This record gives sequence, structure tokens and C-alpha cells, in this order.
Amino acid sequence: MAMQKYLAATDIIDWHDPAILELAQNIASKHDTPQAIAKSCFEWVRDEICHSYDYQMNPITCRASNVLQHKTGYCFAKSHLLAALLRANKIPAGFCYQRLSIDDEGTPYSLHGFNAVYLPQIGWYRVDARGNREGVNAQFTPPQEQLAFKIQFPEEADFKTILPEPLAVIVEALQNFSTWDQMLANLPDISLELAARYGLVICDTGKRC
Repeated sequence: MAMQKYLAATDIIDWHDPAILELAQNIASKHDTPQAIAKSCFEWVRDEICHSYDYQMNPITCRASNVLQHKTGYCFAKSHLLAALLRANKIPAGFCYQRLSIDDEGTPYSLHGFNAVYLPQIGWYRVDARGNREGVNAQFTPPQEQLAFKIQFPEEADFKTILPEPLAVIVEALQNFSTWDQMLANLPDISLELAARYGLVICDTGKRC
């Protein structure tokens, strides 16, 4: 029963949408195992959905079906689509977050969103489909984790919590702004002091989440 919430269809993770179901089935038809299907779903979202900031693309998307329709999204939105594709293939998927420096120099900070997928032979495995570029090389290489970003500053954080639904602060931000530059100026953030109120637990330093 506990795993069912990581398979649920919601208003944001609307994997019952016909276009999502069609894509999910097309991806699954080429593979024989949940791990192979999960990898292919991850790589499709990573490579085929343009990151809104990298490509300076509008509109800002949130709901998984809208991410697929417009082929663009911030990291959070891309994680919504990946979760939808995985859940459509009966593969449990959740949401993970880091707190990162926006300019890699310290303040200001913002949340960064990605996914965890449950693989039968491994358990929960975290993947980041935000999209690769110079200096970013996220891959699907279980059991070794290869995310897009690493923690560099004391005020940054890698949260080990795997949530069944996106954080409300993320959804609110994505729904309040319509252009990539508006979103860039208003990226959602949670201070380390407030993280626990949102159910986020920081990974132990030097240990794998």
C-alpha cells in the first residue's frame, strides 16, 4: 500500500493523459525489464524536453501533459513528466530536491528538482533529467548515482527524502509565472531551517542518500 502513492495519477502527474500513455507504451515496447524501461524514459525526458532556461523557451509548464505538449520545462516540470511516464509503466517514481546556489557563487539559492525511481533489483535510485550541457552530465548508471549537480556550499543541501508528490511551493511557482525569465527571477527556495516543515531531511555528509 505504501508504494501505491508513488504510482498515483494526480492533477500534476496526469499519466492517464492519452499522449503520455501513448509515449509510455511506445518506450516500453522496446524493452523487456523495468530497469531498461526506466532508463529509456529518463533519457527521453532528459534529451527531448528542452530545459526552459537553457533554451529560453516559453511557456512555463507544470502539469506533465503540458510539459509533453510544449516540449519544454524547468527541472521541476521535467521531473513531473518523467514521473508520469514511469508511473504509466507501473514503475514507482517520486520526487527529490536539492538546494543549490543559482550562480555557483553562493547566495542566492533555489531548489532543484529531480526524481527517484524504484528498481526491483536495486531499490530507490535517484536520477536527474534536467538536461545535460557543458558541466552537467547526468546519467542512468545504477547502482552508481550520477546526478546533474553536487553540493558545494554550506547553505546548499541534498535532501534524501523521496516525496510521492511535488512540493506545493514548486507547483505554486510554476503556476504563477508564464515566461522563463519571470521564473528565473522567482525560483522557489526553502531555507535549511524550514526544510523539516516541508518533510525534507538532509543527507548525511559524505554518505550516499
